[in-house]
Amino acid sequence: MPANTNANTTTTTAAYAIPTLSTGTHPDPARPDAGLTFLSTWGTGTPERQRATLDAIARAWQSRPWPHEGLLSYTVYAGSDGSTLLHRSQWRDEQAYQDFFASAGNGRDARNADIDAAVPGIQRLGLAKTRLYRSWTAGAERRTDREPGAVVIVDVRFESADDSPRAWVDTVLAALDSDPVRDQGLISAHFHVSTNGRQVLNYAEWDSEQAHVDALAAAGDGVGSPTPEWRRVREFPGVTSGGSIARYRFAYNFVPGRA
Repeated sequence: MPANTNANTTTTTAAYAIPTLSTGTHPDPARPDAGLTFLSTWGTGTPERQRATLDAIARAWQSRPWPHEGLLSYTVYAGSDGSTLLHRSQWRDEQAYQDFFASAGNGRDARNADIDAAVPGIQRLGLAKTRLYRSWTAGAERRTDREPGAVVIVDVRFESADDSPRAWVDTVLAALDSDPVRDQGLISAHFHVSTNGRQVLNYAEWDSEQAHVDALAAAGDGVGSPTPEWRRVREFPGVTSGGSIARYRFAYNFVPGRA
C-alpha cells in the first residue's frame, strides 16, 4: 500500500514512510525485541457493531503508513461474547509509544477518530501496559503444527506491587509442568506483568474456544488437574482477583511492510 503523504503527517512519520501490511499470521507473543506489550479492551455492544468496528479498524490502519519503527506489531481480536475487542500491540520501548501517541496525523488519535466516526459510541474499557515475564509452550515440536483457534486472556490482580505477581507466575508454570493431563488443547501461555506491578495478564493460545471451555469444565475450578501444585496456585496469598477470563478469535495482525 502506498505511503500516506497527507500534510498532517508528522516529520517522524514522513521519514518512516513504510506501508502497513495486514497478515493472517498470529504474532509471536514472545518475540525478544518487544520491550513492552500493551493490551486494551473496547466495548462495542452488539455483534453487528463489533464487525463494523473491525472493518473500521482495518480501514484506519491500512489507509496509513506504518506509524513508527518502534511499533513491532498491532493485532486485533474479536471477543467470543460478540461485544468486545482486544487490541494487543508490541513495542520496542515506552518512547516509541509516546511518539505514536503524540503524532497528529498518523498516531493513535487520528486512527481512533476515523473509527469513532464510523461506529460512534465505542467504549474504551481499559489499557494495560505490560512486560513479558515468562512463557510456557506445550512442546516446540507440536507448537509449529498447531495454529491457535482461540486466544484466552486471564487477568489476575494483586494486593501490592511486590514480587507476588512473578512468584504467582512461577507457581503456575510449576503446576503446568507437573500436570498429568498435559494436552487439553492449551498450546502456549505467555505471562505479562503490568508496569505498575499489580497485575498479571496471561495471553494463552488454545486449539479452539471449545477446548478451553472443556478444560474449564473438566477441572471444575479453573484450568488444571487437582494436584498439589494447582492447589498452591488457587490458594496463592495476595491475590485480590482470582482471574477474569475472556475468549477471543483472531481478526487482524498489522505489521510494517517494506519501503
